[in-house]
Amino acid sequence: MSFKHAAFLSLIFFLTGCAALLSSSLDELYGAPHPRERTVAYNQPLGENFNQKIKPILENRCTVCHGCYDAPCQLKMSSTTGIQRGASKELVYDGLRLTASSPSRLFVDHDTIEEWREAEFHPVLNERLQSVNANLEGSLIFKMLELKKQHPANTQALLPSDITVNIDRDYQCPKIEEFDSFAQKHANWGMPYGLPPLSSQEHNAIISWLANGAPLPDEPPLPSELHIKIHQWEQFFNQTPLKNQLVSRYIYEHLFLGALYFDEVSSEHFFKLVRSTTPPGKPIKIIASRRPYDSPNTDEFYYRLQHSVSTRLDKTHMPYALNEKRLNDWEKWFLNDSYQVTSLPSYDPMVAGNPFIAFEQIPPQSRYRFMLEEAEFTIMGFIKGPVCRGQVALNVIRDRFWVYFMSPDLVDPEAASKFLASQGAHLRLPTETGSTLRPISNWVKYSSLHKNYLKAQYEANKRFVEKNHISLDEKIIWDGDGKNPNAALTVFRHFDSASVVKGLVGTKPKTAWIINYPILERIHYLLVAGFDVYGNVGHQLITRLYMDFLRMESEMNFLSLLPAQNQEAQWAEWYRGADSASRNFVNEGSRNYFKPTDITYKTDTPLNELYDRLQQHLAPVIDTSHYPEKAKLTADIKHNLQLLGNVSGLAAAQLPQAVILFLEDDQGQVQLFSVLHNNAHTNITSLLKESSNRIPEEDSVTVAKGLISSYPGAFWYTTHNQLPLLVRDAQAIKNDRDYELFMSRHGIRRTNPNFWAYSDQLHKLNRQTNPITAGLYDLSRLENR
Repeated sequence: MSFKHAAFLSLIFFLTGCAALLSSSLDELYGAPHPRERTVAYNQPLGENFNQKIKPILENRCTVCHGCYDAPCQLKMSSTTGIQRGASKELVYDGLRLTASSPSRLFVDHDTIEEWREAEFHPVLNERLQSVNANLEGSLIFKMLELKKQHPANTQALLPSDITVNIDRDYQCPKIEEFDSFAQKHANWGMPYGLPPLSSQEHNAIISWLANGAPLPDEPPLPSELHIKIHQWEQFFNQTPLKNQLVSRYIYEHLFLGALYFDEVSSEHFFKLVRSTTPPGKPIKIIASRRPYDSPNTDEFYYRLQHSVSTRLDKTHMPYALNEKRLNDWEKWFLNDSYQVTSLPSYDPMVAGNPFIAFEQIPPQSRYRFMLEEAEFTIMGFIKGPVCRGQVALNVIRDRFWVYFMSPDLVDPEAASKFLASQGAHLRLPTETGSTLRPISNWVKYSSLHKNYLKAQYEANKRFVEKNHISLDEKIIWDGDGKNPNAALTVFRHFDSASVVKGLVGTKPKTAWIINYPILERIHYLLVAGFDVYGNVGHQLITRLYMDFLRMESEMNFLSLLPAQNQEAQWAEWYRGADSASRNFVNEGSRNYFKPTDITYKTDTPLNELYDRLQQHLAPVIDTSHYPEKAKLTADIKHNLQLLGNVSGLAAAQLPQAVILFLEDDQGQVQLFSVLHNNAHTNITSLLKESSNRIPEEDSVTVAKGLISSYPGAFWYTTHNQLPLLVRDAQAIKNDRDYELFMSRHGIRRTNPNFWAYSDQLHKLNRQTNPITAGLYDLSRLENR
């Protein structure tokens, strides 16, 4: 550090100390707050300093907890706009909210910092007199960092008891005027919360930046070749024929969460597909509707590609490539001469919220192909969208199951169009009207509609199978056309979050799904397009309750391939102790679903045999990148990883939901593995009493190569030589105390002085291995055990 720099820092700390002695209010000392202009040119010294020195610290020490809808106090530090917007006391995820709240989506709902202040977001940077002293005393970031420096709680032991790290912990969200009172009550709550403080070098860099007024750079211009691509695709999305308009609407409503990129030019820049009141070539003015199918409230609007300037986060990053092949596929599926569009559907919620009515004119086979070709992305909309947060939202799915898809070749274009059009009323979704105060009565209504649809579907399928002499065997499953790995997926639930990956990961699961087009479309419009994270408790409950239907329908599709005498018995095993409403649903559904299979079984374990047949059917396309046996490891190491994956029962029940295992070889090279805890249940039909359905003695573990969960619960670090010991210690765990000792030997706790080095290594390895899909992991749910 230069003498000049050191002297500057000394002056800062001296002035800070003086200011702390003053009893006058901030307003009296530094004037009333109002938003300040902080923008500097990206290619000037202040802009370069931020991008090269400050931004990496903020990303790797702050954004790893403050990056998404569930960021504490809504403080999203993943962009300069989010930092300037600041924090809010209002919760986004409020399970008791009786009325819908006003959306507060960054880059969408307000354009200026003044508007965010009116929406009760308070600053974390100084907005008073611009001086060194004021820039520090008026900054919540400075205050929080200093509080952490004074109370680091940095030991190898557990965190103090007043620091809680559960998902529903208490948030205080103090304004700068409230900070002194906050600090007196919560001295251990400095930032980074529940993690080691910044290093002296990092701390000093941030303090210098704050003292200098926290200048924030503008964005550099995009390369010219990207502008060409943007122009090309915006031209495609905004063609005027009715067919093109309808297709663009359909595509937008399915890709609005995607991180679109042009892989033929660059995989570094990502874009959002948005609706704008301004045409291509003009600055984007986003239409801030709650849901993508809500009315734009204007006769003229345009689909635009908005450059994403936020730091990539694993929990929200959903890459989707736009290229020549994609364009050719869309034109083949959507813009051929096989159908006509004579009028555009309205934006009335009863129409727009029902894709089977809104897009009736587009052939169902084309819609299915569109979703199926990127099935992982489609399911990921549910997994990584705002709906997928918290226990109640996630207890609608099992902890691990495999997903297959009905072959699109079984979709008769003409018959399917007529059938789905005739069933439009029965396929209505509870999200079509937004928030509701009557979730239970609505559940009864939609349950009846769904039952009517199942009956009609059974009759339609029966006619189609008989007419076309279809065999009910593994050949009804989409084989990815011999080249597409989206044909087989694995979904993991991690109690209050979830993940989806390509491939059939782990041992044979307890349950599996077969998804057809109507199920896939309803999943998207229920949990992605139709879900309002700002909706009331009724909206969120009815969404969760309706998803029960889709899960059971998918499971019944799978069971229909088992021998008739095994179908209901297997279902009963999956739903041990289920409530009467669920049993009645199953009893009615079984009459409409279970029918003789054409598979000739040769063993007395038909479920295992079915899994084997499907594995063989899909073998050419199954993605094996997460299989531990595919890692470059010795046979002994692979064997020990297999033993770790065999941990079960009460030992498994003590493990975190998702662990990142750092495995170091003799040359110091590290490979990353995921150790995932699969929670066993008698059934998953209970909305609020999940614990009563838990059977921890049947819990299991899945070990996967690479990274799967966005929210690690623990870091484990071991070497090839020490791996056998780690496995033996894991097998021996019987209670909380055993796991605490395990972590002392093999874990990297939150309080580890070297914690940040491991976190940085994790993200560096992820970027090297997965340059397109990599994003920051959320460290806020790391356990304290």
